[in-house]
Amino acid sequence: MSPIAIVCRKEIVDNVRDRRTMLSTLAFGPLFAPLMFVVMIQIVVDRAISSGEERLDVPMIGIEAAPNLEEFLAARGIDSDPDHGIADLDAAAEAVANGSLGYAIVLEESYAEDFGSERPARLTLVFDRSNSRDSERVQRVRSTLRQFTERIGVLRLIARGVSPEVVRPVIIDDYDVSTPTGRSALVLGILTYFLLFATLMGGMYLAIDATAGERERKSLEPLLTTPVSRTSLLLGKVAATVVFMLASLALTLVGFAIALRYLPLDELGMSSGFTPMTAVSAFFLLAPFTLLGAFLMTLVASFTRSYKEAQTWLGLLLLVPTLPVAIATLLNVQPSQALMWVPSMSQHLLITAFIKQDPVAPLMVAQSVASTLIYAALLALVTIRLYKREALLG
Repeated sequence: MSPIAIVCRKEIVDNVRDRRTMLSTLAFGPLFAPLMFVVMIQIVVDRAISSGEERLDVPMIGIEAAPNLEEFLAARGIDSDPDHGIADLDAAAEAVANGSLGYAIVLEESYAEDFGSERPARLTLVFDRSNSRDSERVQRVRSTLRQFTERIGVLRLIARGVSPEVVRPVIIDDYDVSTPTGRSALVLGILTYFLLFATLMGGMYLAIDATAGERERKSLEPLLTTPVSRTSLLLGKVAATVVFMLASLALTLVGFAIALRYLPLDELGMSSGFTPMTAVSAFFLLAPFTLLGAFLMTLVASFTRSYKEAQTWLGLLLLVPTLPVAIATLLNVQPSQALMWVPSMSQHLLITAFIKQDPVAPLMVAQSVASTLIYAALLALVTIRLYKREALLG
């Protein structure tokens, strides 16, 4: 066996005996990431479904002056809460602001008089835009109030012998070309974040142990005096790190493939495009990233003086590859050849395209893999030069 293979096998055997490494590789990422993802998406799905079906008890101040509005709302599952204890608009605003109420409807005192005349009757929907918990319910109440307004407007026009089409000079028809798998990407778009995080976590402790751990245990200097080149020692340790990262990635993908089967995406008009073929494609697409991540973590760990210090720095380093993913998700960035040179973002864009079952140009895949390997090679050269320095033992 080559020296690199011997060092790699030795590191794998040593770290298999380390419960902390095995926990992060085989448990934390592969189990925690899919579980947390499914719980998050399940909460979103349940909230969207429940907010559209449940009956709402809404505090309505002055609703006794608008029985037709109260009846219209009740027919659509929105009831007036008689026990709200709110007297006016200021009290409703204060209650919503302090969280004792989620939302409220306040009718002006002149509502009944204005409604019976040609003047527009006025009411106020009080809500807190920063309260995401009730955002779906508020949207439902607002939409229902608009429906009531449109219906009354139509009836008034008909009563005056005017066609409602007169006030509709333009008719807007919705034509949604999205597919169920395409819509699911809105929910599954953050999946890449969990894959990257779990992959890096799988090799983090082994990368720390490669330099910082050996230095702290006073075993690095005797190791460097063996008749094996420092380059071989480094590459062997990095190879072991890559093995653990690939194992973590594979297990995480399996976990997601199983967990996503239990998400009721079809109730939102979506279907999961994360098929077994997608999982296999994601594995081979992210495999080069493990090499980049292994050298990056080893390089950072080489500058640290203790295991604890390396753990702190690498904990922060885990956030760096996920930043492009967050930016791409927020801005809805589309794949392009220029972005294929950005590590982690290129993988995210391509995996999202796989989930949406969109056609992906083979050239983009090749660029993503090639650019990642080039960056990994550059980091390898820097890390090898650092590993050859005598200051490494200091």
